[in-house]
Amino acid sequence: MPLPRSGSLNLRDWTAPEDRLPEHSGATPMDARGANWSGLNLGELDLRGAQLCRCDLRGTDLSRCRLDEADLRLARYDSSTSVPEDFDLRSSGAVGPGAKLNGVYLNSTDLRGMDLRGSVLMGAYLSGADLSGALLDGVSLAGSDLRSATLRGAMCRGTRFGNSELDMADLRGADLEGAALDTIESIRGTDFSSCSGLEAQLDALLSRPLHELDCWNPITRSTTRASLESLRNQS
Repeated sequence: MPLPRSGSLNLRDWTAPEDRLPEHSGATPMDARGANWSGLNLGELDLRGAQLCRCDLRGTDLSRCRLDEADLRLARYDSSTSVPEDFDLRSSGAVGPGAKLNGVYLNSTDLRGMDLRGSVLMGAYLSGADLSGALLDGVSLAGSDLRSATLRGAMCRGTRFGNSELDMADLRGADLEGAALDTIESIRGTDFSSCSGLEAQLDALLSRPLHELDCWNPITRSTTRASLESLRNQS
């Protein structure tokens, strides 16, 4: 394979996508993957065809921007993010309140503190994802893969876990008031230490198969059984 011609890439003028500032870039679609544009007013910026994957757009005003064919997969938004009236942010692949993320691959994604209320995550691939402190109240996670996911301190009130997999998940300190855990696929090695709202479900969870309850979680250094019994003791 021939080497690129000398001068084809000027490293002196090159800017990494995550450091890209929101400014007009001429005829070439902007590449701002992973950039932090949170809280900015982007005015009438032309973002047609722009690469905005993983971009932080929480609190960002894009209401006058051109977003035709922009790629917003895994971009983050919140309730204060504004977009043009004719742009469907919830179906764009971006992550935030009300997002439609059924079956989406979010393995090992950093979702700490994200507001995901009203989102649909049925069948989503969330293994290894960090959802610490995330707002998941009322979210449907039926059929999702949450193996080795971190949900420390997450708000999961009324969350529907359905037949999801929670093997080795870290739920320490999560609020599970009214969460539906009765048809969950597996809790092997899951750590429920310091969780709240599980009083009515403790007996059912402690009747799960022995290979789930007595599995050691090497990260939290506890078995599922020990973490559940600690809740009974604290209540």
